[in-house]
Amino acid sequence: MSNSQSEAHQSALKQFSVSSFEEAVLAVQSGQPPEERAVSLYEQLTPKERLALLHGDIPFWKGRSGIMEFGYNHIPYVMGSNKRLGIPGISFIDGPRGVVVGEATAFPVSMARGASWDVGLEEEIGQAIGLEVRASGGNFFGGVCINLPRHPAWGRIQETYSDQSVLIGEMGAALVRGVKPNAMPCIKHYALNSMENARFDVDVLCDQQTMQEDYLPHFRKAMDAGAASVMCAYNKINGYWASANANLLTEILRDQWGFDGFVISDFVWAIRDAAESLDAGMDLEAPFAQLRADRLPAELESGKVGWDKVETSALRLIATQLCHYAQRPQSEPEPSIIAGQKHRALARKAAEKSMVLLRNEDVDGQPVLPLDEKSLKSIAVLGRLSDLENTGDKGSSNVHASHVVTPLEGIKAALPEASILHADGSDLAAAERLAGEADVAVVVVGYTAAEEGEWVNGRIYARDDLMKLYPDPKTDEERSVLATMLERLEAAKGKPEIGGDRKKLGLLPEAVELIRKMRAANPRCIVVVQTAGAVMITDWYDEVPALVLGWYAGMEGGHALADLLLGRKNFAGRLPYAMAASEDDLPYFDAAATQIVYDRWYGQRKLACDGKEALFPLGFGLSYTEFSINSVHVVEKTQDGLRLSVDVANIGERTGQINLQIYGACSQGPRAGERELLGFALANLKPGERSEISIQSSLQPLSCWDQEGLQFVPPAGEIVIEASQHWGAPAGACTTLKI
Repeated sequence: MSNSQSEAHQSALKQFSVSSFEEAVLAVQSGQPPEERAVSLYEQLTPKERLALLHGDIPFWKGRSGIMEFGYNHIPYVMGSNKRLGIPGISFIDGPRGVVVGEATAFPVSMARGASWDVGLEEEIGQAIGLEVRASGGNFFGGVCINLPRHPAWGRIQETYSDQSVLIGEMGAALVRGVKPNAMPCIKHYALNSMENARFDVDVLCDQQTMQEDYLPHFRKAMDAGAASVMCAYNKINGYWASANANLLTEILRDQWGFDGFVISDFVWAIRDAAESLDAGMDLEAPFAQLRADRLPAELESGKVGWDKVETSALRLIATQLCHYAQRPQSEPEPSIIAGQKHRALARKAAEKSMVLLRNEDVDGQPVLPLDEKSLKSIAVLGRLSDLENTGDKGSSNVHASHVVTPLEGIKAALPEASILHADGSDLAAAERLAGEADVAVVVVGYTAAEEGEWVNGRIYARDDLMKLYPDPKTDEERSVLATMLERLEAAKGKPEIGGDRKKLGLLPEAVELIRKMRAANPRCIVVVQTAGAVMITDWYDEVPALVLGWYAGMEGGHALADLLLGRKNFAGRLPYAMAASEDDLPYFDAAATQIVYDRWYGQRKLACDGKEALFPLGFGLSYTEFSINSVHVVEKTQDGLRLSVDVANIGERTGQINLQIYGACSQGPRAGERELLGFALANLKPGERSEISIQSSLQPLSCWDQEGLQFVPPAGEIVIEASQHWGAPAGACTTLKI
């Protein structure tokens, strides 16, 4: 610590006499700056206590034993607490589909919620999650995942919202706002993390312009919404591990964006060098007392890193906690709210708003959907996933719901008087017979945690380079934990591994065969696909009259599906990405790559640039009613973009929700004609109802990053503005704007 810093601290101590964290919180509530309160607390800590603020409380081998015995995050992971001064530290609970501790509400996965395009609903979900985090003993939610997936094979694509920065940013910001009153929200994984199997090895190369324009704006949006923390990724970016990447952690996050919260590492294997991570701006090592507890004292002694860096990180951690406790509601939520009736109803609503109707063709002169309850006497519900509790992967985002409503259960509950026939499809002849006997066949296919998700691979624990990150076991008990870990790894050799990046983007062959057999047996065949990333369906989709993207729909998904199929609710979900017609139309992807370039050519933009037509474009989805977009005009140009007014109407016969999407394209310059998503809005309309919708849209997607000036340069010349129901939809309205 420098003399000037020491004098400043002593001055603060004389002015404010604060002896405990609780008293400091009261001082902050009375209007005193949290940074000054943090200084007062820090000055009272011993050097050993100061270092302990920067890593987990649980000793490494004890923590490893807990995971092996009870599973991941079975309790909140406490980091950086100090009992003597009452500093609570970080009580970490993971997400994002809900609270992973205990038996909490399992919401649909984030990609499903992204398909709702419903910012208000996502904020409600955030409020529910924040309350459940707090009721579960946590004060920190590590589940605002906002990585942009440049390829649909990414194993953890279910944890983010879209491949469109505008949509990711709005939804991530909404989740932050919802969680924030009751838990510190953490946005992750910063940054350029969208490869699962190679995440501990890959070096992602990305130029500053592309990074700022495509892969970082949503982080900035969620940060500005009030994120308390940012979690670094495992991978390298431009040659440096994310945990020691000063360009990301300091130059961009703090110097350019002004972030005043703290940075937390991803778990166990993110930090490769204790001193380098601290020097680059990594504040807290998660989740255990590991590399920093073991090696940082000697590295401080040697001068590899200075105590000023310890102080900087410690003050960020203390100040962020003071802000949180000073602002959070005083009343504690009752444990009964966890997966209670209100939150289950919210999960059901989220599932209803998320599912996407991709196809609804006529059979016998009318659309297959919605089903007519009055005439419906029997339904065959078929497929291996039709009665499986399939809420997503089994990794760090796994929510252990006490009960999950499957499609079969939901349909049975909705139609108690009908005959519900069921077969898992393993016996094709039996399934064909049931399909042929029923009025309608509902075939549920897709993926499970075995095919996509976080890579749950025990071999990682014993890799030579990663074993070097563990402290040496010092007691018989710790040596026993290590021995048990190695024994389990040996026993797992040769057994199938689950999760990871998808090896194939189409359905399993047996699922396609089931679809075709059931369609042949019953022309009124409805296919429901459970997935997170886009699925290659070109070879069979037009053989079935009705197709629903059902996602991993959470604990109430079966009820939601039944309500939608029966027309009790109207489909409102729209694709949060484009579905390509062929894998050849996608960006290059190598799940085992050690180096890869991230450019701006992915998703709908790449398809358009290459002259490829999407099978289903960005924002696509059908409804049981029809809408018209009659006009759009610019009300004003604001500092953040444009305020538009759009005239829309429900011209169908059912109440429904219009998903109004705003696209823009420059008429000149190097990116002329590139149509980009600028904003979106939702409106519920009754049959015949007409409404004028006000919508705020950003011009940043059309702007170019100037690295020399460290700012976005807005577009110049004429801009074409389109109000549309999906990317490239012919029936919309447009206007032009001269800048």
